[in-house]
Amino acid sequence: MGLIVTKYSWLPVTGFGTHIKSTQKHLIVQKKKETDTYPIDSFKHLLIVGGHTINSTTISQLIKKGVYISFFDPDGSPVGTIQPFADHGPSELSALQQNIPRHRYAIAIAEGSIRSRMLSITRAQETHNANLLYEGELEFLKNAEEELRYLIKLDEIRRLHRMTSDMYYEIMARDLPPGWGFKRRTERPHSDPVNAMLSFGYAMLYGTCSVSVIGAFLDPDIGLLHDGKGSLIQDLIEPIKAEMVDRLVFQITKEVLKPSDFELTANRCILSDTLLRMMIELFYTSINAEKLNEHVSDFCDSLQKNTEFRVSY
Repeated sequence: MGLIVTKYSWLPVTGFGTHIKSTQKHLIVQKKKETDTYPIDSFKHLLIVGGHTINSTTISQLIKKGVYISFFDPDGSPVGTIQPFADHGPSELSALQQNIPRHRYAIAIAEGSIRSRMLSITRAQETHNANLLYEGELEFLKNAEEELRYLIKLDEIRRLHRMTSDMYYEIMARDLPPGWGFKRRTERPHSDPVNAMLSFGYAMLYGTCSVSVIGAFLDPDIGLLHDGKGSLIQDLIEPIKAEMVDRLVFQITKEVLKPSDFELTANRCILSDTLLRMMIELFYTSINAEKLNEHVSDFCDSLQKNTEFRVSY
């Protein structure tokens, strides 16, 4: 494809079998018959996801230019980072994360989650010309979105977020064949195939988003609505789950899922390799890495400019 200047400060190389080389000024990414060339000064972080080859000369060249190199498992789980010797402290963005108005960001994420899920419910009803809502449920969801703006404590925001999330899964369950045993979202280990598929999809979404978060030099463990390890990633994917994962899982459940696609043991549901392979192929299409990059970039802009964070969904 020739010379490419990246849109973001991070450059991901994903999949398998890519050869990564360099000259004094350019990074060369070669896969099969395609070769892309990137000016080294156009990015600050190289993200290597999956199985590829990179020689030590290229690593040295990038480090000398001040470029970080991070490695990830194929599912997007972080493995480690090589960084320039002179740069040991937290990044500017991770430092800003420590001091942002967490309450304001948590409300934006919770609002985006409610809106995205209400949109999914509406689409499901229009597609099947059916009413999935019981009396008062739509009003509750609308009122919850309005109420979020007046909540002060994080615990209150989290409580309302959990209530609306639980309600969403219970409503969507009414659109699925009852024989698969899905009534609501459950904790692991899951005892039905729908919950197991949702968790698998969320893991793929989490892995894809983690590449963008780490590539932007954000601290993935400084969350807003969530707490703990990977909490920022959980925050950023929350409003996107319905479109990038749920839609596909519910479609599979209604149209192609069959008893041979999973096994029920005494305490969990195990998805078959055939089903997992099919889901991976479909999620490669539905999980839009470019949109996640833009979502993370918008969050970075909000941090740096102290402006309102507008949640994509």
